[in-house]
Amino acid sequence: MSQISADDVRKVAGLARLALAEEKIATYTTQLERILEYVDHLQAVDTEGVPPTTRAVEVVNVTRDDRVESTPIREDLLNLAPQREGDFFRVPRILGE
Repeated sequence: MSQISADDVRKVAGLARLALAEEKIATYTTQLERILEYVDHLQAVDTEGVPPTTRAVEVVNVTRDDRVESTPIREDLLNLAPQREGDFFRVPRILGE
C-alpha cells in the first residue's frame, strides 16, 4: 500500500471542504494511513460464502394484520366530543376559505 502524503490529506480536506490547521496535517496523515492499513487488513479476510448485509444483526419488523374491528365504546367516545357531526368529531376550521 502506498504511503499517504501531507498533500493527499490537504487534497481530501479540500474535497470535503474542511479547513485543517497546518499543524494538524501530520496527525491526520498518520491517522488516515492507519485507517487505510486497517481497510487493507480487512480485504484479506475470507468472505467467500458470506452474503452481503447492511448490518451485523438482521432487523425484522414485527407487524400484525390490519383488521377493522368494531368496539363497544365507539358511541361513548363520539359523545364525549365537544361537537359531533354524525359519526365524526366536528373541529374548528384551520384553513382559510
